[in-house]
Order: sequence, then C-alpha cells, then structure tokens
Amino acid sequence: MGLFDFGIRPPTKKQRKKQTIRDNQRQGRAAEEQAMMRDNLMGYETERTGRGHDYRRRKRDPFTGRVIKSEVVEVKSGNATLSPLQKKTKKKRSNYRVVREDPFFF
Repeated sequence: MGLFDFGIRPPTKKQRKKQTIRDNQRQGRAAEEQAMMRDNLMGYETERTGRGHDYRRRKRDPFTGRVIKSEVVEVKSGNATLSPLQKKTKKKRSNYRVVREDPFFF
C-alpha cells in the first residue's frame, strides 16, 4: 500500500510553481514592511508608491519642516533582480536606492 492508494496525489509542477511564486511574494512584502519600519524608526517619512520602486522616503529638518533628503527605494529580498522597468527608473533617477533586506521570519 503506497501513498497514492489513499487518493493523495503529489502537487503538480504547475501547483508547485504557483506556491513558489506566492512564497516569494510573501517574502518580498515582508521585506518591504521591515525596510519601511526601519526607515520610520530612523526618522524618515515613508510613502508607498508604485511603478518602478516600492516607496519614497523623506528626511525633514526638525525645526523648519523642510525636506532635506528625498529618495525612492526599491526593496529586494534574497537574490531577486531588478525588473526592466526598475533598471530604467534607476538609470533615470539619481536618488534611486536599491535596498537588500532579508525578513526576520523567513
């Protein structure tokens, strides 16, 4: 009596691929949240954006309230690479930062 005699089937190649993509997305979101939290603790304002980067972070002067430093940030976890749009955005902008982050619980 094998495992397949009880009606339990191993996941198909398509199911495994979907699960891997879901896991990678979950890990990426966790890394983004961790990076944003770290920046907030360091005194930056963070604002989620889209199209070519994950969020914008700004540092303000505590006395005048003026923006001292403004950057757009792309967070990558593991050995993820930049997409073609992200490479294009990085080339165009001098304030584009790629942050490598590994989430604590993955």
